[in-house]
Amino acid sequence: MKNLLIWVVILGALGYGGSKLLLHHKVGKGVDQAVLMVSPFVNVEYDGVSSTMGGQLTIDGVRAYMTGFADEIYIDRLGIDTPSYFSLLGLADIKENVQSPDEVIPDYFGIVIEGVRMRVNADYFKKAYAASVADIDTAELEKDAARCTGKYGFSPETLTRLGFSDQVVSLTAHFRKGEGKYTVEMTSNVEDMWDIEASVDLAGDMLTELSKGPRYRPRMREMRVVFKDLSLRDRVSKYCGQLGMSEDEILTAQLDKLHYMGEVYGIEFDEYVIVPYTEFVKGKSTLVVTAKPTEPVSLSQISLYKPSDVPALLDLSAEAL
Repeated sequence: MKNLLIWVVILGALGYGGSKLLLHHKVGKGVDQAVLMVSPFVNVEYDGVSSTMGGQLTIDGVRAYMTGFADEIYIDRLGIDTPSYFSLLGLADIKENVQSPDEVIPDYFGIVIEGVRMRVNADYFKKAYAASVADIDTAELEKDAARCTGKYGFSPETLTRLGFSDQVVSLTAHFRKGEGKYTVEMTSNVEDMWDIEASVDLAGDMLTELSKGPRYRPRMREMRVVFKDLSLRDRVSKYCGQLGMSEDEILTAQLDKLHYMGEVYGIEFDEYVIVPYTEFVKGKSTLVVTAKPTEPVSLSQISLYKPSDVPALLDLSAEAL
């Protein structure tokens, strides 16, 4: 019996090792083909491919140089997250299962991007910021309140003054099937700035909805967003103070930033968001925003409503912790 168990363990290990080598070979071959295809636009190098029994498969140590830019983008890990190692093996054979994708795509599937490192004074960072504020009046951009709070996004200069030499960003997105719904769970972390955890329940069956392509109109059933400050608020207050702004002026500037964010998304926030946000700006570390509409709301149709009606439509509220 003891020898039998030993042989079972040995054969299992050999089988796992062999399947892992085959999986990494298939993925590596696919990655190399993709790298070749994008080579006219971006030069990509990577250290290797790794996988876990837990179901993660990643490309590690990615270094990218975009055509026309000298500075590098570095990514620690870039890949997918599935329920198990066997799910990875199924996805590796997806070409042979195109007739029944519902048997290949797992109930739980995720995208993982960890440790994207960009210097704040990198050439592509500067160009991206310039493009993002191209429609904003220069005089408005140069106002102290807008600059130090990042009303229109933080410029490379402001990030430097806030004490950042690099932006280190990690993102995940997970998709989970449910009964009559599917859930999208997202996380975002910017080192020493913030953590964001978001969960959105969408109505319908995942494969049926996504198969509609451009005709797909997601309908939200529920949303919860948790925003945790990791030192950004204190950095902003300090920099605004250095520009000569009082505490009241800083608070006013932060509320103006909130109102501008609402304008961008077609929402006029009411006291159920403004009051908790004010408490958050004054010192609480976490802001939780929830939406629980009585019926699923088509996200593409929110713009058809008056901004002042949207909070009630979504049953939008917030809490500072």
